[in-house]
Amino acid sequence: QLPTVLRLGPYRLFFFADDRHEPPHVHVERDDCRAKFWLDPVRFDNSYGFRPVELRGIHALIEEHATQLRKAWHEFFGN
Repeated sequence: QLPTVLRLGPYRLFFFADDRHEPPHVHVERDDCRAKFWLDPVRFDNSYGFRPVELRGIHALIEEHATQLRKAWHEFFGN
């Protein structure tokens, strides 16, 4: 299960259902590119296919929506 949490422009932000045992984070995808960002605090973890300049922009988007993303994490995983 890959519940979509938010769509921002070309990006889909989602969780993996089996992520509950990790600290809060979000996965981001666009086309064949993927990235993972921790949410508390917001920081980059890893990516495949995104260029550094695009990752900086994604980081800024996640910062902007961090409260909403953290809330969605806790609602989805119940912790």
